[in-house]
Formats: sequence, structure tokens, C-alpha cells
Amino acid sequence: MHEHTATRHATPPDESPRRTPSASRLREAGLPVTDLGPVLAEETDPLLFATVSGAHLYGFPSRDSDIDLRGAHVLPVEALIGLDEPDETRTRMWDRDGVEMDLVTHDLRKFARLMLRRNGYVLEQLLSPLVVHTTDAHAELASLAPGLLTAHHAHHYAGFAATQARLFERTGELKPLLYTFRALLTGIHLMRGGGIEAHLPTLLGEVAAPAYLPDLIAAKAEAEHGTDGVPDRDRLEKDLEALRTALEDARAGTSLPELPGAAARDALRALVVRVRLETPR
Repeated sequence: MHEHTATRHATPPDESPRRTPSASRLREAGLPVTDLGPVLAEETDPLLFATVSGAHLYGFPSRDSDIDLRGAHVLPVEALIGLDEPDETRTRMWDRDGVEMDLVTHDLRKFARLMLRRNGYVLEQLLSPLVVHTTDAHAELASLAPGLLTAHHAHHYAGFAATQARLFERTGELKPLLYTFRALLTGIHLMRGGGIEAHLPTLLGEVAAPAYLPDLIAAKAEAEHGTDGVPDRDRLEKDLEALRTALEDARAGTSLPELPGAAARDALRALVVRVRLETPR
């Protein structure tokens, strides 16, 4: 990926970048060489951040994996106070240099509301180290994330793992199987006080997991929808059930609160109002 891939297009003038995104880090994560700058510059409203999610973030991309970009934008005040309901979520899909990509962004208010729910997915997007566009508001949002973590985020990861496990049962593919393991390990790590960690290879060094997972990651790298290398189903179900139990035990013993912290919630509310009013149109 070219060094100018990480962009600052559509950044409000009063918001300087919180850090210079690293193109080399994006390459190390397995992203193909392509320039995202022109694509992000086409956004009609100021973009607060855009990060890479999906298999590249989780540490098991395939050679033919698409690129999942996620982020937040800022709608003008007029869009929120008029008669019509605004379109708070935008999705764009395209093919660039032979690579399939999609960009999904939420308006800042909606993104903040999602942060207040037991939604680990949006927090992973917010805290993703694979940054292609960033602003000071992005850094502020990220700084509030620890105060919004709750014990109930365990339910998010248990539910996501269950959905992916059912998909694996239907398809037999490695992709949903690895998503299942990743969700359970992320949840356990979070409940034990480790914060949000979405990168499966990193999790393998911090949470006890089946020894065959590195082999599954290597096999999935060869084909996005591959099925080779799946362990014996009885062993697999035993291992998954052990992790489900570990997640529930970790939730029962976690020091995380039942509700988001009041201070973080108030700060988030203030940030949404301030950024909305200060963002030039």
C-alpha cells in the first residue's frame, strides 16, 4: 500500500491527526497495494476516522480477502433538525486494482449510541490499529472506550460466536470457524481485564486455546472459503464448549461494571455536541 494511502481528506480544519497512520503496518496486516486516498476523498461529509476491520484486523486474511473499512462521519446540523429522518449509515462498495472493498460509516451520534451498547464490534473498529484516516475526534472517542466496557459485552461475543458457529455448520468453511474462535477468545480476554483485543494470533499468546489454531490460520490464508484442515468434529465441539464455559466463567468473575461509566457517558455526549457544532460545512 502506498505511503499516501493513509489520508486526511475531509478532516475538519480544526482537527489535526492524532497520529500518522503507518502504511507499512497496513502492508504487514496483509492488505494489498492500493491507494485508498481518492476513495475516501469522495465522502460527502467530514470523515472522523476510517479503519480496517474484518479478517485483516483479526489476523487471518486470505490472499483473496476483501477489505472492510469502517468508520464515522459527521452529518450537518440541518440534516438532524429538519423534517426528514437522516440516513445515519452509509455503505459503499467498489473494486479497485482488482480488490473488492466496502466502506461502512455511521454518523457520529449513531456511532456514539452504539458505543453505549454492549457492542464490541464498533469498539473494535474504533480501536483498530489499522488506521487509514484519523482526526483528533477519533482519538477522543478512543480514549473514552475503556470507561464504556461492561460485563455485558460478554453476551455480544458469545452471541457472535454462536452465529458464526452455525454458519460453519452449514458451510464447513474455515472462515466462520476462525471467526467463532476469535470472538470467544476476544470475549474471554476482555472479561479478564485485558481490554479489546481482536487479533487472533495475539490472543493465542494470551488466552489458552487449541494448539491447532495456527494451522487453521495458515490454511485459511490460502483460500477465503477453504475447508481443508478442519479438526475432527467431536474434538472441535469439545474445544468450543470449553471456551464458551471459560467465557461465562470470566464474565461471572469480571471486575467490569454492569453499566457504562457515568463520566465516560457524559464526556461522550459532550463530544458529540461539540464536534457537531464545530465541524465546518
